[in-house]
Amino acid sequence: MTDTVHGVAAAQTRRVSESYRWTQLAIGVGAMVMIANYQYGWTFFVPDIQKTFGWDRASIQWAFTLFVLFETWLVPIEGWFVDKYGPRLVVLIGGILCALGWAINAQATTLSGFYLGMIVAGIGAGAVYGTCVGNALKWFPDKRGLAAGLTAAGFGAGSALTVAPIQAMIRDSGFQTTFMYFGLGQGIVIVFLSLLLLAPKPGQVPSPTRNANVFQTRRDYRPTEVLRQPVFWLMYFMFVIVGAGGLMVTANLKPIAADWKIADTPVTLMAMTMTAVTFAATFDRILNGLTRPFFGWISDKIGRENTMFIAFGLEGIGIYALYALGQDPVWFVLLSGLVFFAWGEIYSLFPSTCTDTFGSKFAATNAGLLYTAKGTAALLVPFANSLQQSSGSWDLVFLIAAAANILASLLALLVLKPWRRSVVAKSEMV
Repeated sequence: MTDTVHGVAAAQTRRVSESYRWTQLAIGVGAMVMIANYQYGWTFFVPDIQKTFGWDRASIQWAFTLFVLFETWLVPIEGWFVDKYGPRLVVLIGGILCALGWAINAQATTLSGFYLGMIVAGIGAGAVYGTCVGNALKWFPDKRGLAAGLTAAGFGAGSALTVAPIQAMIRDSGFQTTFMYFGLGQGIVIVFLSLLLLAPKPGQVPSPTRNANVFQTRRDYRPTEVLRQPVFWLMYFMFVIVGAGGLMVTANLKPIAADWKIADTPVTLMAMTMTAVTFAATFDRILNGLTRPFFGWISDKIGRENTMFIAFGLEGIGIYALYALGQDPVWFVLLSGLVFFAWGEIYSLFPSTCTDTFGSKFAATNAGLLYTAKGTAALLVPFANSLQQSSGSWDLVFLIAAAANILASLLALLVLKPWRRSVVAKSEMV
């Protein structure tokens, strides 16, 4: 009997193979691909919803804001369940809710109906998102930036291949049918993948990284402790001001192109010809996916804050350039791609920075607390629409977003880096 107990303990602490770890990561990435359209596909439905029911755009976009709020603000609760009970059940329920949300949208005839549908889909997508990112952070303490980046890439680029099919189905069969078919199909795949997800057991993964650029605590902070750390709220503020600009473009890509009268203008790049908005949406999603593992990998090498300084600065420049040159259809495609490339990395950099600072035991919950900043940022999307409607121009919206990114870039290097290093050093003395 004693030998059996010792044998079980040894099995639980034995390191798993690299292929096993990467397989778990791939399952999480696959689930993230399946929830991507719930956020990134929304922009294609807005014009048809507006045309069918005659509601103003700002009112319709509250559905997108509610989606992001419920996708993000419940993640800490979902993360608590993941940390306590494992990832499988949470992702399973998330897949069911995702399918149900878009099924509700398919039947909706009122604004409140669309709001309800996007709330349900948001709860489901948040359950999948928070679980998969948290699980990746736990499986890869030695490659945290890359693992979080690859997982988030599934969400960022997952809708790239369905940009044209979604638009075609909306055109040929109507937006209600598109909501139903895509919602149910994606939800079913999530449910299947959920059955394959596992969390690592103690001893199955390497120890946290230690080098001059990437400093990680060996202490595991409980969520209640994290909320009392001022450095957490600095990260939260930075997440909000960087996230808001990207969400504004995500929700309004097609309306912006329509206002600039270039949405249906043919653009030829790399021997391919598409309308400006279709080309931009496809290009944006690919780059929005690639940036997450790219900058995550870079941050594993040169440090999180140094990478933030580069990426956020590039985002500020990109948003300003889109404001200045974006009414040309070719520049619209290229610069919107730059904006998404410099924006998407927040979803790898902030979770990995949070877990570096506060430990991996409660990674899903703690990263979820920080992820609620995306929901706070989403509250600014209707404000951006109202500002555009009152002024008749997108100019001020773009200028504010560009300035916010430059501010975040400077905060990362001048404030967050020395502050976080001090917090990690003090935790080692406890």
